[in-house]
Amino acid sequence: MALDPRQRAEFVNAYTRALITAWSSDAYAAKLSTDVRGALAEAGLQIPADAEIVIQRTVPTGHHEGNLEVQIELWETGLATGRYEFHIPETPQVDMAELSEGDLADVAAGGTSCCCPCCCCT
Repeated sequence: MALDPRQRAEFVNAYTRALITAWSSDAYAAKLSTDVRGALAEAGLQIPADAEIVIQRTVPTGHHEGNLEVQIELWETGLATGRYEFHIPETPQVDMAELSEGDLADVAAGGTSCCCPCCCCT
């Protein structure tokens, strides 16, 4: 089931919110383990009650951390099958206090924000 542009934007915004919150709040990250449906709902991701939810805290081999297209495909698969998989990797090793919400959204979307002063990432 392909998302229309509005649905795609709503999903991207909610997924990015879940990702950023997981990285910035230990309580939210813990809630992903204890009440995953509730945690995702807080971010704006409504999952049907009978659906299976899988949270991947490590990025599967072959998937680039923050690859938004992969996550959108997984969401579309979930809509069709009832099995929703989310890649919410552990907190990146950057000083999040120095990043704006826009910077974090760029990282979540697979952008080229550099994570270190050496600029070897670009």
